[in-house]
Amino acid sequence: MTATQALIERYYAAFNRGDWQGMLDCLGDEVAHDINQGGREIGREVFAGFLERMQRSYRERLEDIVVMVSADGIRAAAEYVVHGQYLADDEGLPPARGQRYVLPGGAFFDIAGERIVRVTNYYNLNDWIAQVEA
Repeated sequence: MTATQALIERYYAAFNRGDWQGMLDCLGDEVAHDINQGGREIGREVFAGFLERMQRSYRERLEDIVVMVSADGIRAAAEYVVHGQYLADDEGLPPARGQRYVLPGGAFFDIAGERIVRVTNYYNLNDWIAQVEA
């Protein structure tokens, strides 16, 4: 197992435990976070704020995680299935009523100095909206 693969697996294990500090420990200080169908945020402290917003509105667990790493270990990708529950309204999205959802997702990573310095998340927002509006 490469160091990069172990890093990404540690990041997602922390996510599944709800261990936000464990996730933050995997990130570089100036991590670039590309939010699904949104903007880019810079910095570990800003990422911590994102995690707080996520914790308020969602309960999620990632399953069937597959991590892929480039030969040089500086780039990685992960594919997974999100099993979640929408707990509280999130700005610009439908009202939350405890709806459950399941959808595929993925992420792309840049690695430097044994830390994640970019994470770009993707899932199909229209699929998610259709599930929570059903």
